[in-house]
Amino acid sequence: MAALVRPREGRMIGGVCAALARRFHTSAATVRVVFLVSCLLPGPQFLLYAALWLLLPGPGRAAKNAW
Repeated sequence: MAALVRPREGRMIGGVCAALARRFHTSAATVRVVFLVSCLLPGPQFLLYAALWLLLPGPGRAAKNAW
């Protein structure tokens, strides 16, 4: 499995969906659609996205810190 790091390329807002897509070997568009559809359901989707945006290491940080 690939390291969970927000990439420089392929990101739209924070790079969270692009990072999850790389980790699970799928397209970023698929992850974005799933996220948008899940926003129609009640739950903490936006809080989870914000938490992942803060917790996932960016592209400039060392890969050893990646999940």
